[in-house]
Amino acid sequence: MPAALLPVLLVTHVALAISLFLPSLLLPFTLRARRDAGSSSGRVVRFLIGMQSGGTLAVGVGLVATGAALIAVLGSSLLAKPWLIVALAIYALNLVVAFFIQRPNLRPLLGIRPAAGDAVWVTRARRQRYVSYAMAAMIGTIGFLMSTKPVLW
Repeated sequence: MPAALLPVLLVTHVALAISLFLPSLLLPFTLRARRDAGSSSGRVVRFLIGMQSGGTLAVGVGLVATGAALIAVLGSSLLAKPWLIVALAIYALNLVVAFFIQRPNLRPLLGIRPAAGDAVWVTRARRQRYVSYAMAAMIGTIGFLMSTKPVLW
């Protein structure tokens, strides 16, 4: 694969990596808007739910393919970089949080129409937003590691 395709390959890989957990990151914030509006028929919410339920396999396959292509273009010595190993570990942790913590806890919240005084629903929705904040912090850390490429050890 020619090195001239590297920018396109890199942008595609990053876009797929972000889109894999983006629904789990954004859906808790749509809960607040849904509670205020009292409606669950928003196009954004439906798109995020559709992406979360049906699009993850296709995005994951694309992510693996572009990752393998990046390694083929850049060389396997890239896998020995400590900053990349840490970034990949944080990404894997972020995916675990998205799929095994965030996703199962969002399903019941999205299926319930919030009542005006439903303190349990509000508490659970707030907790999901805090998980999203932690996921966003992990994304920021990955971005920092990828852009600065620090010498970690």
